[in-house]
Amino acid sequence: MDLDINGLSKARRVVVKVGTSNLTHPNGRMHLGHMEQLVRQLCDLAGGGREVVLVTSAAIAAGMGRLEMTERPPGLAEKQALAAIGQGWLMQSYERLFAEYGVTVAQVLLTREDLEDPERRANAAETMRLLLRWKVVPIVNENDTVANEEIRVGDNDTLSARVADLVTADLLIILSDVDGLYPADPRENRELKPLEAVEELTAEIWRAAGGSGSANGTGGMRTKLAAAEICLARGIPMVIASGQRQGVLAEVVSGHRIPGTLFAPRANKRGVTRDE
Repeated sequence: MDLDINGLSKARRVVVKVGTSNLTHPNGRMHLGHMEQLVRQLCDLAGGGREVVLVTSAAIAAGMGRLEMTERPPGLAEKQALAAIGQGWLMQSYERLFAEYGVTVAQVLLTREDLEDPERRANAAETMRLLLRWKVVPIVNENDTVANEEIRVGDNDTLSARVADLVTADLLIILSDVDGLYPADPRENRELKPLEAVEELTAEIWRAAGGSGSANGTGGMRTKLAAAEICLARGIPMVIASGQRQGVLAEVVSGHRIPGTLFAPRANKRGVTRDE
């Protein structure tokens, strides 16, 4: 596969998704140090002239931390209540951290209906465009407090891909607790390295994705592949990389190397190109 990854350096509008595992300690409590490092990187991207959208998880985990709960409840009502508690804390923390760099943020809570109903989708897209034009960083999450099973997107990996499509992004970066997509379970073979690039989601690739994610999260590699499926269909490059890697966002958009796995569409909007 002959990829011109220099195209990533030209990405002007970037959506970054961060999962619960990158924002919390192993005990489920919020990790403020990791939040601060993430915000610093996002502000660097914005300071370099890029438009940035953050899709964030961890509202439920934040609510659990506020109530000193150690186990994620199974019931929908309990999760919605925890999200109501945690979302306010999450936004307050982001606002404080972004303000240290002089960056204004805006909360955007979405449901599946907002992305699928034509009128609501158009309204959401216009709001996002205005925020980006005003150099505001939209912070997006699913509206867990009101969303039932019928109107939920379901996971923030899929949500981030839909948001990337909504705002016509040049690049989606999904920050995970792993370095990328491995060809098999790296826990069983520590010598395995992540795949550098994927152009097509074959049956073999889906098998490599394995099972679910962390105890406090809702995703896993399969939900990331579902996000990649959306991006590949829309011509949007997507990268899975470790959110714990220092300077990972700058490394991705540098166009020198991919610190993870690149999902490269054959036909792109404005991103990576493939030499035939």
